[in-house]
Amino acid sequence: MSTDDFARNLRVAVARHIGAPGTIHDLQQLTGGANRTTWSFDADVGGPRQRLIMQLSVAVPDDVPHPLAEISPHPTAEEGARLMMAAAKAGVPAPRVRAILETPDGLGPGYITDRVDGETLAPKILREAAFGPARAKMTQQAGEILARIHRIPLAEVPYLHGQTAAEMIDAQRKVVDFYGLHLPAIEWGLRWASDNVPKNARHTVVHGDFRIGNLIVGENDGIRLVLDWEIGQASDPMQDLGWLCVKTWRFGGKLPVGGFGRREDLFAAYEKASGHSVDPAHVRFWEAFGSVKWAAGCLRLGMRGIEEMGIERCAIGRRIEEPLWDFYELLEGRD
Repeated sequence: MSTDDFARNLRVAVARHIGAPGTIHDLQQLTGGANRTTWSFDADVGGPRQRLIMQLSVAVPDDVPHPLAEISPHPTAEEGARLMMAAAKAGVPAPRVRAILETPDGLGPGYITDRVDGETLAPKILREAAFGPARAKMTQQAGEILARIHRIPLAEVPYLHGQTAAEMIDAQRKVVDFYGLHLPAIEWGLRWASDNVPKNARHTVVHGDFRIGNLIVGENDGIRLVLDWEIGQASDPMQDLGWLCVKTWRFGGKLPVGGFGRREDLFAAYEKASGHSVDPAHVRFWEAFGSVKWAAGCLRLGMRGIEEMGIERCAIGRRIEEPLWDFYELLEGRD
């Protein structure tokens, strides 16, 4: 599709779903990955000019399915938008969905949301003095937000698929077997995970990738928005708490919760907001397995980089040993 046709289709879609005349201003592509593209723009819709974001799914040829494409559940673009709507209804600072795109719009699967200002880059959030007030609030905010996410009624999001811990471990095993990289460290990590699956886990809505990088943060008010709901699912809610503590997502910060907070403060905020007690050993499983899972993710993304001749993903692939080291450090009691 030409640039002119794309802009024309977007104008018509905005006018149809949000308001006429739909005139587009300052259209910019922010990201362009293998799975989706993100666009920023302003639009005239009959009142004050609207500041908007559009995310589109990238079409994948049906005749070339990747063998690993279905190992983990992923909502469709429409389902992801509806999940954000359910999250907002539950009090989660999720993007406000303004439109779910349809076939006649001619843009492909996707949705349009309001655009919110703030920072997503971890080095700035974790190191710059201006974000000191935000860092002081973010641990409590994270616990409260995760409690709200986990309270979303599953009946309101029946399209969400789920995986148990055992099924997630099996999915990472398939990644390792597919590429044939049987490193002793990752083999032992997968075996440890299989031997330590938590029992009697609850089953709730889970964000799946709750961490810095997927949060818009304000200097003084902290977490303004939770982004990237593309792997939302129905699973063990402690997965979200553990993932936030995985050392990779501390981005060099010294504190275990996202580089900005303490585990006990996160757990206390979550318990108060959710009414459910937190077993630190249960969260520790998800933190430890999260590092093993990310090691398999580095392998998968690195190999995908070779397939696509993409330097960025190849560079991620070389980091496979870092989360495995973090896994062993955690098991030995070192943060």
